[in-house]
Amino acid sequence: MITRKKPELLAPAGNLEKLKFAIHYGADAVYIGGQQFGLRSNAGNFTFDEMREGVAFANKYGAKVYVAANIIAHNENLEGLHEYFKELYDIGIAAVIVADPALIQACREAAPDLEVHISTQASVANWKTAEFWKNEGIPRVVLAREVSVEEIREMKEKVDIEIEAFIHGAMCISYSGRCVLSNHMSARDANRGGCAQSCRWKYDLFEDGIDGTEPISELANEQYSMSSQDMSMVEYLPDLIEAGVDSFKIEGRMKSIHYVATVVNVYRKIIDTYFEDPENYKIDPEWIDEIWKAAQRSLTSGFYYNEPTEKDQLFGRPARIPKYDFAGLVLDYDENTKIATIQQRNNFGVGDEVEFFGPNFYHFKQTITELWDENDEPIDRAKHAMMITKVRLDQPVEKYNMMRKGK
Repeated sequence: MITRKKPELLAPAGNLEKLKFAIHYGADAVYIGGQQFGLRSNAGNFTFDEMREGVAFANKYGAKVYVAANIIAHNENLEGLHEYFKELYDIGIAAVIVADPALIQACREAAPDLEVHISTQASVANWKTAEFWKNEGIPRVVLAREVSVEEIREMKEKVDIEIEAFIHGAMCISYSGRCVLSNHMSARDANRGGCAQSCRWKYDLFEDGIDGTEPISELANEQYSMSSQDMSMVEYLPDLIEAGVDSFKIEGRMKSIHYVATVVNVYRKIIDTYFEDPENYKIDPEWIDEIWKAAQRSLTSGFYYNEPTEKDQLFGRPARIPKYDFAGLVLDYDENTKIATIQQRNNFGVGDEVEFFGPNFYHFKQTITELWDENDEPIDRAKHAMMITKVRLDQPVEKYNMMRKGK
């Protein structure tokens, strides 16, 4: 019988809207980026005022907010560190995620009570490294994506430290994100927040030593010779629970609110179902179907069970992935008329089959038979971005439920 406490479900939040949806759909904690010292310079990073609002919202629901400050710093990046960490502590950030010892030192000097977690960028992949950080007073390490389930089990057996591990999202072709391809290809430093995603580009391959021949990559339909499939542990989460993982991390600060809500919703359901009755836990095929509705690439379990092979890359014929558009956000629902007020996020209209979903894995499908604009005038389609519409529904919905449709 498993007596272990529930692992934390940690979700990405690229902006304030995504933070609120992640928590609303079941995240125990979110990680965000500030406007300095993070690795996602193109994400909708948070101002200090937005952080305050995010922390207040999280506190209301018993959730935590972490800030990623995980650049590999050069001399020019050191200015302002102390003031930054002091401000994060005053705002109420629960922890910072850091890779560079210079930033750890600055945080401890400026805000000694602000918890520090070691980023996946530090490539923690063995129990001795985990022990090193434990002895340095670090309470949690975010593991390299290159570790196996058995290696995690051994770490937990030998070191009393919290382990955070990725369970879903993009995989980096380089070792724990330590990439210089972007620097070389586009003069954008991946380790200081400027990654150009060079590994996601298409490349031609030529046979070594032979000039003037046709590229051998023409034999494949897609020339993604370096691009990895995305990680998904939706079918294997109990293995990580039993190995002792303390925090399950979802990648995707630059993904949509549809992605965040869908993926968090699925893993929340899996975790809760497992702990209700571990001995009789079974995977529900509907959870797998649901995760595919937010997938952008084929899915793999990464390094958790075996060394990845060419089958875990995108090279070759692409898999058929179900395509769904996030079509609308529920703003209100009238129980008497059964009419929902919906903010349009993608074109939809009368005759379309749509699916509504919300927290706690609430789902239903229906065909739209009646549609009005915000002035109660009948319309056939909601064509304009963010327009307010009204739809009669077969089942009740709540504010922040979402509507999607297949492509």
